[in-house]
Amino acid sequence: MAQTILNEILVQLKSLEIVELQQLNQAVQERLTSQQVTSVQAAFHQALLESGLVRQIKMPSLRKPTERRLVEIQDQPISETIIEERR
Repeated sequence: MAQTILNEILVQLKSLEIVELQQLNQAVQERLTSQQVTSVQAAFHQALLESGLVRQIKMPSLRKPTERRLVEIQDQPISETIIEERR
């Protein structure tokens, strides 16, 4: 099936204008770069696991970080409160 798609793309490639070809080239280069970075990262992670430096590779969270509100302090600055509590 992938070969069929490739053949269709190659046929359609002949009808593209110069600007469209440049856009296509840029998209292909970005995809190749992304694939290379991914493979380099995978090799790095595998080397870390094999060397025993790490036991597990955690994937980054896809959730958007929540926005935090600032809390207003009335009396003395919080740093002074912390210092007093440590004494």
